[in-house]
Amino acid sequence: MIETFTLGEFQTNCYLVRVPGAEPGETPGACWIVDAGFGPERLIGRVKELGLRPAAVVLTHAHVDHIAGVGEVLRAFPGTPVLVHHTEAAWLNDPLLNLSAMMGMAVTAPGPARTLRDGEELELSGTRWRVLHTPGHSPGGITLYHAASRQALVGDLIMAGSVGRFDFPGSDGQVLAQSIRRRIYTLPEETTLYPGHGPRTTVGRERRTNPFVRGE
Repeated sequence: MIETFTLGEFQTNCYLVRVPGAEPGETPGACWIVDAGFGPERLIGRVKELGLRPAAVVLTHAHVDHIAGVGEVLRAFPGTPVLVHHTEAAWLNDPLLNLSAMMGMAVTAPGPARTLRDGEELELSGTRWRVLHTPGHSPGGITLYHAASRQALVGDLIMAGSVGRFDFPGSDGQVLAQSIRRRIYTLPEETTLYPGHGPRTTVGRERRTNPFVRGE
């Protein structure tokens, strides 16, 4: 199950990923927090309400609006590992790279505990999610894909009827389009896409109608 929390002035979609099924009174289940933007109190509160324990904070990329709440999450759940693609490991502690300096801030985030690489699989309560390296909006952008349920968390790569910005330092419009065509549009068309901003969509809808990157 994926729950969406739209946080902060940038309206960043941050996600609580969990596997339902634990009975009341059983050991609290594990969950992931995927991205943690400004003001994550509602997200933290929901995790506590459900009696869950984050197994990891997984970052789709390390721009400021996706990492600003990581510190608060770790204060609420000490010891939670932070995972990010190896290309952006240094970004968490560098306001120039994570773009917070550009916005007149100096935001940093703890971690990472370890880094991610293309093709590896992460396990959550018996479910397996593949890490797809999908750069373009940022060089270390990833997609988390669960084949069994045909769901993908795509960060700021692609959105409903749009794509992520590629005018930031480290962004590349050609690479972004390549990532979308080769890694997203090749997924089953009924796959639900959970973007970093805006409503969810599907592979089929975007492949047919996205005006920025049409399917080949």
